[in-house]
Amino acid sequence: MKTLFLSLLTVAFMMSFNSNQDASNNDSSINIEAVEAPMGSSFKLLNDTGSKIRIHTGSGVVTLNNRSSTSISCNNGRKIYTSPNGNKGDFIFEVDDSMCGKTIKLSKYL
Repeated sequence: MKTLFLSLLTVAFMMSFNSNQDASNNDSSINIEAVEAPMGSSFKLLNDTGSKIRIHTGSGVVTLNNRSSTSISCNNGRKIYTSPNGNKGDFIFEVDDSMCGKTIKLSKYL
């Protein structure tokens, strides 16, 4: 008898929890918007210049040996610079949406 009572109490508790959850999903005052990441939210920068180079990606400094690459997030308007001594050097290019998901050759901009 005790087991039956505890089982019924557990079922009643579980049902009340589920009904509260459904009610909160139907609340019209809650506004949830889905945010989708754009396809190719980064691009690959390939050093095809024939020499080692340091670049400032907007979030840090990366050393690229010849034929090596790095992945850079595709934030439209981000500016990429050389970084010969660890600080921003000469401007190389500005990131735009057309670069997302692609491999960009550094020699095109130097």
